[in-house]
Amino acid sequence: MKLKIKKGSKVQVIAGASKGTKGDVIFVNPAKMILKVQGVNMQTHFDKEKGITKQEGPIHYSNVKLV
Repeated sequence: MKLKIKKGSKVQVIAGASKGTKGDVIFVNPAKMILKVQGVNMQTHFDKEKGITKQEGPIHYSNVKLV
């Protein structure tokens, strides 16, 4: 299936904890139909050198709409 949303597109989250949030797409995986939106689904990540950081987690394609 071909996705209409590409990297750099402006999207709005329509389902989940971040419902109503708008942001730019920073990563797209068409095979798994997931993408990462800037500032949405923030998760803590531990790195030995950088320590604890926050980064975006994946969100399913069906939970966003193109703005």
